[in-house]
Amino acid sequence: MTTTLTIEGLNAWFGSDQILSDVHMSIRPQSVTAIIGPSGCGKSTLLRCINRMHEEVRDARTSGKILLDGNDIFAGDPVDIRREIGMVFQRPNPFPTMSVLENAVAGLRLRGRYPKAMLQERAEKALRSAGLWDEVKDRLSQPGARLSGGQQQRLCIARALANEPEVLLMDEPASALDPISTQQIEDTVMKLKDTVTVVIVTHNMQQAARISDETAFMLREHMDRPSELVEFGDTKLLFTTPQDKRTEAYITGRFG
Repeated sequence: MTTTLTIEGLNAWFGSDQILSDVHMSIRPQSVTAIIGPSGCGKSTLLRCINRMHEEVRDARTSGKILLDGNDIFAGDPVDIRREIGMVFQRPNPFPTMSVLENAVAGLRLRGRYPKAMLQERAEKALRSAGLWDEVKDRLSQPGARLSGGQQQRLCIARALANEPEVLLMDEPASALDPISTQQIEDTVMKLKDTVTVVIVTHNMQQAARISDETAFMLREHMDRPSELVEFGDTKLLFTTPQDKRTEAYITGRFG
């Protein structure tokens, strides 16, 4: 699978407050792209635009294009788009009344009726891809909420993967986890890019440097101005020889 995700002149508003201004990005297929920047600079808003969730907020709107393999996602059904572009949130959110197995295939079950054998097959595949199968294969009937925090987050990753998306968006998926769980999430992300295009928001610049192929630095310099994409490119180059002084100031800890 070689999925191209292209953002062309994206703008986003909450009411009269413009959050994003003229964002242009071309995400490489089967890669990990990190989005970094200070709090409030529109990183999560960008992900929610890509997932068609931004427009669900009252008075929120966008302009510009986001193309998935050349097709404008704003021209399609949001529900269909979210099957192609999965999302994992900052805090684990497994369905508390569902078992591990039921959580893994919850998205599939919402789409229609599937044979039990197929659901079990897709669940195992997704749990393996999320690096969780060996830890839960004997606990599939137990509630997903009984898993540890890190396991719950990987269960949420598996739930997104069960839909076989082309792109997986991750909004600070390890920010609420301990170091061991964070390492497990990072290992999972590194393996996922063999089959899925990953875009991950992170406040942890060391994490971005470790796991991403390309990095985007976003900045909102003044609250009366929208956020802009300051710099986007190869992660190693951006962290060692940034082209913009604002990027250098941020990654060296002078602000943010």
